[in-house]
Amino acid sequence: MDYSPTVWGRRLIREVERLRHASGLSMEAAAKQLGWSVSKLYRLENGRSRISTDDLADMLDLYGIRSPRREALIQLGRDARRRGWWTAYTDIFTGSFISMESEASSIRVNAHVVPGIFQTPAYAREMIRRSRPAITAEDAERRVAARIARQGALFSRPESPEIHVIFDEAVLRRQVGGPVVMARQLTVLAEAADRPDVIIQVLPFTSGANSGMDGHFVMLAFPDPEDPPVAYVEGLMGDVYVEAADEVDRFSLAWTYLVGQALDPAESAAIIRTLAKEQA
Repeated sequence: MDYSPTVWGRRLIREVERLRHASGLSMEAAAKQLGWSVSKLYRLENGRSRISTDDLADMLDLYGIRSPRREALIQLGRDARRRGWWTAYTDIFTGSFISMESEASSIRVNAHVVPGIFQTPAYAREMIRRSRPAITAEDAERRVAARIARQGALFSRPESPEIHVIFDEAVLRRQVGGPVVMARQLTVLAEAADRPDVIIQVLPFTSGANSGMDGHFVMLAFPDPEDPPVAYVEGLMGDVYVEAADEVDRFSLAWTYLVGQALDPAESAAIIRTLAKEQA
């Protein structure tokens, strides 16, 4: 199974690749001097394998990196191997998304369902049960617990991220779990909209065709300018991470159009509260 690097891991990958280029070594030449196969170096530089302390030290030696930069990179390697709260749920949270979300300063979501960070246990349970018909009751409850742990970790951060969600109106009207479950879920969304770090907008049916109709996506931005923004798309065929600047720009443009077509936050919160009362 491929390694899924954290934000620090991705930063370390960029640094070691940059150092190799600065040293004037091709991947083949560097691998030969390190006594590695080219495939090993390729996997390390492309985030397919974790960079161990020994491997990092060997690369820094080859590229002639001395103190204090050397110590800074060794510390970055330690940070990249740091275990987060999500490691208790590695059977559920696969890939890099949760580790990146935990470091994001901005989270933007084009939502076709209520995002996991806002789901009530009852809504989450119904979504899991319906989207995974073969799942056992025990596994479903573990997934619900993982989503609740994720919410707690995200909203208890010393510097919580700015979260901006645009809901297709269908998300708010779709009966997931019945009126009681939806009433509570909509109430939770209305309460979330009152948080200073949360922006919620509703894309009404009357907006017609829009740039979010191709599917759900999430965009993450990070506080360090060295960490480029990432777009994330989740589907039945697996997760896709978009990092190339031109591709991320396409998502940013789509997002800009969505924001312009959606109702403003005050109107959106009013609609959510009205729908919650209708369900009660």
